[in-house]
Amino acid sequence: MLVVREITTKRDKRRFIKFPVQLYRDCPYFVPSLYVDESSEFDPKQNGAFAYAECKMWLAERDGKVVGRAAGVLNKAYNEKMGESQMRFTRFDFVDDAEVSDALFAKVVEYAREKGMNEIIGPIGFSDLDKQGLVIEGFEEEDMYVTPYNYPYYVTHFERLGLKKKIDWMEFQITIPEKVNERLDRIAEMAIQRYGYKVLRFKKISDIKPYIIPALQILNEAFEKLFGTVWLSDKQLIDFSKLIMLIGNPDYVAVVQDKNDNIIGYSFMAPSISKAVRESRGRLFPFGIFRIFRDLKRSKTLDLYSIGVKPEYQNKGVNAILLREGFRGAIKNGMKIAETGPELENNVEVQSQWKHYEHRNHKRRRCYTYSLQ
Repeated sequence: MLVVREITTKRDKRRFIKFPVQLYRDCPYFVPSLYVDESSEFDPKQNGAFAYAECKMWLAERDGKVVGRAAGVLNKAYNEKMGESQMRFTRFDFVDDAEVSDALFAKVVEYAREKGMNEIIGPIGFSDLDKQGLVIEGFEEEDMYVTPYNYPYYVTHFERLGLKKKIDWMEFQITIPEKVNERLDRIAEMAIQRYGYKVLRFKKISDIKPYIIPALQILNEAFEKLFGTVWLSDKQLIDFSKLIMLIGNPDYVAVVQDKNDNIIGYSFMAPSISKAVRESRGRLFPFGIFRIFRDLKRSKTLDLYSIGVKPEYQNKGVNAILLREGFRGAIKNGMKIAETGPELENNVEVQSQWKHYEHRNHKRRRCYTYSLQ
């Protein structure tokens, strides 16, 4: 007998977090979230997004065994910003069984109607820092730590449930060249000479600390008009800065200032930790943390976590400078490929920058919509 119930206990929350590790146990492309990160993500005391959002979580069980999970997120800030009445869903994972996916999605629909919403969208989380999108192309490509993976059968279930395309994200894999792209280098130097930009270079990660929060505040301005984004709280920015301090390498962190020393752009890249997190099944201890630090030294894949430029300085060479600095570090350290992470399909300006490199569009993920009207 199938039972779907709302999570109210710490035990059920643990089972909610662990379920994907069990579901994808034999999948070589899946990368779990770190248990500590997921636990914090759904804790109102730790996740700053709860200042403007609320959430419900459900488990689906059959004969005492977990066979699915789902969460509904009401992002009040985004609804107010966009004049929408949307309920989001996230962490929608299930065995290949229509009864399970139907029952879980029914809970999301019930929650949305209870709150007076007229649309459901997802998979999309609390904010742009959260995992989002259903993989619809690239099932045999290794996942990034910051993105969710899913089996191909999810697409069939979503379509059967009546979910339709809202928007897609595209992901690119870039071959890192043996030397800095000459055209990109020329654009970067011309911008520095023309506008008087200053490029901050760091010798050790602790040198970055005074600049982190002022730099990350640009993230809110740079992404404000993009789909699904909301103004991140101070706590969310602080939490992101802690990630940078933990896995950051000065070779892959860059900050650009204008001629008056105001920060106008930043980039944060880091060696991939996907292999380490998969081997540790999402656990930091006892060996996960050592595997992560191992990969930070040995990985030949560079993950492009975040690049932000103040709107008034976009199309003025700042992006070229940031990419050049990051790829300089990658070339110096023998990196082979770079992973972009999700980019909105209509964000052609961002995608056009990869024309300077050998690249391939190897993954596509989708945000779906479901009308309640």
